[in-house]
Amino acid sequence: MEFKGKVIVVTGGAKGIGRSCVEIFAARGGQVVFSDIDEASGAALADRLGNDVAFLSGDVRRLADMEAMARLAETRFGGLDIIVNNAAVALNGVIDEIDEERWTTVIDTNLTGFWRTMKACVPLLRRRGGGAVVNLSSVQGLIGFQGWPAYAAAKGAIIALTRQCAIDLAKAGIRVNAVAPGTIMTPMNEKIFEETEDAQALIDSWNRAHPIGRFGQPMEVAELVAFLASDKASFITGEIVRCDGGLAIRGE
Repeated sequence: MEFKGKVIVVTGGAKGIGRSCVEIFAARGGQVVFSDIDEASGAALADRLGNDVAFLSGDVRRLADMEAMARLAETRFGGLDIIVNNAAVALNGVIDEIDEERWTTVIDTNLTGFWRTMKACVPLLRRRGGGAVVNLSSVQGLIGFQGWPAYAAAKGAIIALTRQCAIDLAKAGIRVNAVAPGTIMTPMNEKIFEETEDAQALIDSWNRAHPIGRFGQPMEVAELVAFLASDKASFITGEIVRCDGGLAIRGE
């Protein structure tokens, strides 16, 4: 029950890594408010987890939605201690082929969405006298993959944003860290497989890219998120921690 008495917000909490984060915080005593554009999945998850979990149908591309999430945390649970920035989309296309709409959608969701969440929620952490922010970046913010410039640009910017915010918010007692997952079996990646002609060949190649020899699972990432958000990580801030099965260090 390490999160008993703690209030947590999670964006993109209805599926994948976000869903596992909501589950792990709730299981360990936290009170959780999460948002997602998937209203049906979000409502079902909140209903299953009980009264200490609240769902808000919201889009990180709208500041008003993130402000509503912050208000819900305050009115229902009395404040806020932890922010988990997770909501993201994955749209590919090499730099001279991706159209402006796809580029803008990725940047607006995966980067500016993080800013909107923190703008709305950080004041509540200040009122508590401190807290923690965990941002979901990616190994694609550290190393290159063919055909993903918008996604990589956003995830790389999250790394810079994390370090900057760690400096800016340290005096307020707020720690800011990021997690950089490798390939995780989430609905986002499942959608990529569905749209690929030879899904099994892609799955096999991605498995081989990880020295551990397999994809990661959402709960493996959520465990790291929970650690960085917890008091066990009280002297850690401004760090980018990979959870990638060795993907970023592979020498091939």
